[in-house]
Amino acid sequence: MKSVALKVVAASVLLSLASGALLAQSAKGDTSEFNPYAPASGHAYRHGAIPTRPVQELMHRYAASRHHGGSSKTLSYGGGISGVGVMDSHVKVYVVYYGSQWGTQSFNAKGDDVFSNDAYGAAATAEEMFKGVGTGNELWSADLTQWCDGAGVARGATSCPSTASFVPYQTGGVYAGAWYDNSAAPTAPTATDLANEAIKAAAHFGNTAAGSNRYTYYIILSPHGSDPDNYQSPTQGYCAWHNYTTSSYGDIAYSNQPYNMDLGASCGVNFVNSGSAGTLDGWTMTLGHEWHETMSDTYPAGGWTNPSNGQENSDECAWIAAGQAGGAANVAMGTGTFTEQASWSNDTNSCAISHAILH
Repeated sequence: MKSVALKVVAASVLLSLASGALLAQSAKGDTSEFNPYAPASGHAYRHGAIPTRPVQELMHRYAASRHHGGSSKTLSYGGGISGVGVMDSHVKVYVVYYGSQWGTQSFNAKGDDVFSNDAYGAAATAEEMFKGVGTGNELWSADLTQWCDGAGVARGATSCPSTASFVPYQTGGVYAGAWYDNSAAPTAPTATDLANEAIKAAAHFGNTAAGSNRYTYYIILSPHGSDPDNYQSPTQGYCAWHNYTTSSYGDIAYSNQPYNMDLGASCGVNFVNSGSAGTLDGWTMTLGHEWHETMSDTYPAGGWTNPSNGQENSDECAWIAAGQAGGAANVAMGTGTFTEQASWSNDTNSCAISHAILH
């Protein structure tokens, strides 16, 4: 039974933990920040930020004007953060509905969350998608099985030795549960608010022992009508990003997932499918984008990134149109068909929407 009760955690402790982690990470920088239109410019915690389509065009024009295009897409290993580069085990994905603005909660016949302020059924779709990863012979997620960490992987490596610890194929789904935090959330949550919510979610799910968050990932989903971390900015707008924060429960990987249907085609509505069938195209693409990047760069940027621009595996393939090489496509899973984007593959030197299972 999913609880809607808020786990009591000291707010001052959460604020201190999250703020400290964000400040430390912002100091690391990221070469993509040199493009003033990049969502991470001045906001280094926005790892793997998917720019809105208009903002991506501004980024491309700026890069072209300075002859910054055409660089290699090959990713290299960042050496790990606290020994961690990738999710080299089966992971648990927790979905967090942040704020009472989601409305009245109920459940459908499959046990998925349904909310009165979620006209598109985005909540249930997210849950079914993560239930479907690693089922129905889907090979979209198999691209992840090439990424690795471990003592035998040198900083700067562009491939993995056989002795490395690899991301395994996520057989049987990764969905671990959902929580409706039905306390009132800010209309425009800050990055610190989002990090705090991830820590609250860890407490709610009982992941409070040392190491209990090593293979967990929390998706903080904001409701319709909200503007988390200024995602609607016309010059630095984005559709989602991921990060991690420190806590007494260990390092916590999480993502910021706005209700990005509110931005329409800018965040992928009808990017692949037409009419009502394409309303959630961008929603599932951005959910998949950030999950792929958390799997391959768990605590940024200790995992796999492009040293020339700081991009992660899914960043390299964002907004490639369906039908083009490496373009977005509908992916059939055991729980249904979901629109996804490709992610970069070092071993095939391409954006892969499908890949062989390596490990």
